[in-house]
Amino acid sequence: MARFTTSDGAEIYFKDWGTGKPALFSHGWPLSSDMWDSQMLFLAQNGYRVIAFDRRGFGRSSQPWDGNTYDRFADDIAELIEILDLRDVTLVGFSMGGGDVTRYLTRHGSDRVAKLVLLGAVTPVFMKLNDHPEGVDAAVFDGIIEGLVKDRAQFLKDFAVPFYGINHGAEISDGVLGQTQQIALQASLRSTIECVKAFSRLDYREDMKQITVPTLIIHGDDDQIVPFEATGALTAKLVPGAVLKVYAGAPHGFAVTHGDQLNADLLSFLQS
Repeated sequence: MARFTTSDGAEIYFKDWGTGKPALFSHGWPLSSDMWDSQMLFLAQNGYRVIAFDRRGFGRSSQPWDGNTYDRFADDIAELIEILDLRDVTLVGFSMGGGDVTRYLTRHGSDRVAKLVLLGAVTPVFMKLNDHPEGVDAAVFDGIIEGLVKDRAQFLKDFAVPFYGINHGAEISDGVLGQTQQIALQASLRSTIECVKAFSRLDYREDMKQITVPTLIIHGDDDQIVPFEATGALTAKLVPGAVLKVYAGAPHGFAVTHGDQLNADLLSFLQS
């Protein structure tokens, strides 16, 4: 298994499949790089090199106590890109992963980056603020942390219901639900909690205006976890020249429920 050690001593696991122009995938909370297997297989079979890593504290990466911040996540991505000497890479971020690929661009620049894809991303601002009334109330994030501390396993099992839109009629296999639970429970409880704090408090409204690479934004209009109007819709207005695709009826976990559609859209964007 491929791993590298970051400048502050964390070990980061990553997958590196295929050959061709590279695409680097950053996963959502509370998952790991395994969420990308369908997309990675499809793109690798279509002539692309695909890399996905487990964020520090998640999956098969080490579980440091500190470093659960977006600046550090962006630095981890930068170090991986340099170690692999990736150039003209397309960055793909799902949910909280949209935050770290965005922060990479504004912290490390776009010299090595060709394109950006934000999928159901928490950017540019997630929490309800005085000047962002569409955001999610702070009490929701407090409740998530309380649920994780009290009974993480049950909380994550319940979380999968709105994540995949099961309560809105989506049909998800027992296998997918079991894998989701397994992946989520691999993570450090500390990192799982600290990342809630990180993604709930981010405000990248100014960062988004600095993005200069071609950007694709995909969001489900039935996302119960990261509401479209509070995040994706605003990102599309802030990123110069961004292309927005809204998946009708799609939940947050549309990489599963709308996997074929997503694969086709990713391939088309990479080829454009």
